[in-house]
Amino acid sequence: MSTTFMQSVGLAAAMLASTSVFAADSEHIERGRYLATAGDCVACHTAPGGKPMAGGLALASPLGPIYSTNITPSKVHGIGNYTLEQFSDALRHGKRADGANLYPAMPYTEYAKTSDEDIAAMYAYFMQGVEAVDAAPAHTTALPFPFNIRASLGVWNALFHDATPYQADASQTPEWNRGAYLSQGLAHCTTCHTPRTTLMAEDSKRSLGGGEVGGWYAPNITSDAQSGIGNWTVQELVQYMSGQPVPGKGPAAGPMAEAVDHSLKHLTPEDLKAIAVYIKSVPAVGDGRVKQGADQFGQPVDALHSIRGVDLPQDYDAMTGAQIYDGYCASCHQVQGQGSDGDGLPALFHNTSLGHANSNNLVNVVLHGIHRVGTDSVMPGFAHELSDQQVTELSNYLLTSYGNPDAKVTKQQVAQLRDPATAGANTTLLTLARAGMAVGVVVLLALVGWLLARRRKG
Repeated sequence: MSTTFMQSVGLAAAMLASTSVFAADSEHIERGRYLATAGDCVACHTAPGGKPMAGGLALASPLGPIYSTNITPSKVHGIGNYTLEQFSDALRHGKRADGANLYPAMPYTEYAKTSDEDIAAMYAYFMQGVEAVDAAPAHTTALPFPFNIRASLGVWNALFHDATPYQADASQTPEWNRGAYLSQGLAHCTTCHTPRTTLMAEDSKRSLGGGEVGGWYAPNITSDAQSGIGNWTVQELVQYMSGQPVPGKGPAAGPMAEAVDHSLKHLTPEDLKAIAVYIKSVPAVGDGRVKQGADQFGQPVDALHSIRGVDLPQDYDAMTGAQIYDGYCASCHQVQGQGSDGDGLPALFHNTSLGHANSNNLVNVVLHGIHRVGTDSVMPGFAHELSDQQVTELSNYLLTSYGNPDAKVTKQQVAQLRDPATAGANTTLLTLARAGMAVGVVVLLALVGWLLARRRKG
């Protein structure tokens, strides 16, 4: 055979090998893309109007806004210089490449459950499948003392963080284990839906029993029939996570709508069903005060008799809830709150937004509306049209007429939720932290004084 022929064969073999490697790499990257979608990375690391993964979004926290960072493969402003080990440390231990601690607003406490293989696939995606953005976010996080000292998070991690990857439960089915792996890990359900202790750690005894995120209430999603989602079917949960209307339940709003639109609805039907199967099995966390499910309150009713022929007051703050409803709500939700358009405009009775004892979601929806990615606004917000008094009056009318009559809305509550940046403020946590540090300093000074006194006597 000629040398030229052999070279041609070698070149063809090299090209074929190169193509095979590229195909494998491409598959690895696409797997990483899917996993990053499951982790909902883009929702937190993309500012309004900004480029994907370039950071800059203000994440509401009890201590002030925490701004997300650039996680594109930019070598100047992003994570382009991260090694796989450093990337893994960020996801599993909450450590930046420079060794500084990340704030647990980044849910590394849940991402830690992710397997080494899946972390490697995500690393391949972020390094090769994300467009590099060579720009720093416009704002950086500046929490008040002592939370601006990132080293203090090492103590918090030692007390509350378990970095052990998910271990399959041999007594459960593969489907259940897949659902548990995603729910406890990348989907980070407990981050929002679990109540927090005074030190902002998840209360493991009430896992998925309901929490708060930036002023929104993340409901109890345990198997409790009254307080949780025990009366939801697996199919209804899959339908909800897919972004489809679930008659008699109410639509997703706020952070949950973002989770559905950016993450959950892009997962495979098999993974959504696995998550639903697992969530349905979570031990019930009940509330003795709750007598029926949040989706079981209310019935069709109107108050036309109270407003027919009655002039509106000159002071609009003196309008009744029925008058405000008639002026702002009835055209979509209908006179008796029955909704329309095949649940595209949902009924207000048997609606979870009005059935919880915590009324924050109702107030937030009235103020800020419901927005979905890639579609027109599902519901407009009325923060620019209605005063705090009007929102309070309307909300209490809705609760009394269609929702949980034991739930209440106050004017102070409306005022706090009107500004999303401060909606989740918690001055108690800041006070406790500073008091704890003061006590620590006093104890340390006392110990130093005792040692010096002892040395003088010696």
